[in-house]
Amino acid sequence: MHMRSLERVNKELWLILSMFVIAMLLNFIVDAQRMMLSFYTLPTLGSAYLYGRRHATFTALGSVLLVVLLTLSPSTLGRGAGDAVTLGTWLDLTAWGGILIVTGYLMGSLYEHKNVQLLELRETYNGVLTLLQHFISKDEYTEHHSYRVSVYASRIAAHLQLSADRIEDVRAAGLLHDIGKLDISRDLLYKAAQFTPEEYHEMQSHVEKGVAMLETVGGSLRRVIPIVLSHHDKFDGSGYHTTRGKEIPLEARIISVADVYDSLTSDRPYRKAMSPFEAKDILLKGRGTDFDPYVVDAFLEAFRFGEMDVRSLAVA
Repeated sequence: MHMRSLERVNKELWLILSMFVIAMLLNFIVDAQRMMLSFYTLPTLGSAYLYGRRHATFTALGSVLLVVLLTLSPSTLGRGAGDAVTLGTWLDLTAWGGILIVTGYLMGSLYEHKNVQLLELRETYNGVLTLLQHFISKDEYTEHHSYRVSVYASRIAAHLQLSADRIEDVRAAGLLHDIGKLDISRDLLYKAAQFTPEEYHEMQSHVEKGVAMLETVGGSLRRVIPIVLSHHDKFDGSGYHTTRGKEIPLEARIISVADVYDSLTSDRPYRKAMSPFEAKDILLKGRGTDFDPYVVDAFLEAFRFGEMDVRSLAVA
């Protein structure tokens, strides 16, 4: 945690320093003083956009101090060794510096306000996810299964080093991948005997039904629609659809592994749960046919770290 914070601070310092260097280079290239001063807004605006009000205000103050030092230096701003800085120049610099600091403060405030709004949207998004996920609780297995799949898939995605946004999409898709089962009869969901062809087709239809439900939600949840649509597609093209390999979204390939693993390690009406090691062996046998080898390797890595067992966790 400390190393990550240190890396972030170093990146901030290097970014701001590089902006100062650019501004100083332009300072020597451009002769017109007023034009030159405009370049010193670059570090302030960049700091406001990336880091917020506090950074922007300090960056603006640093820019003002740097310009004052350059003004006092006779070798800059086109002055000779005997030239003095006029009162008018100092007034111009004072007005410019004040405006720059106020600009940094206001732009940074806008950045922080935007972040607060994004946080509120994220909380709303998570609330909608929770509500939708509870709708899945037509039976206890489906609700708990969806929760566990979301956890397993998120951990696999982390080992694949996906970005935070893509991991969030994987988590959401895991929670909602079986939402179409709301429109499947309870008798069929609980059936212990083998499905007839008609029943199997009805069970397959939960994918399209789930997509139809999610299409009405819109917003960020639309990103999970291709994942939900493809989570039963197989790597060799023998799944619900004929898509194969990298034609299947990576997030869907992750959900596929997590979904099968949890199904195998859970009690079902037609069979008892397998052990995690038995389920792992089945996933290994399907590597390259049913499942993406790259995803299976990430699953094995998570498995070795003990991350593929959430049996004792409560459903949120």
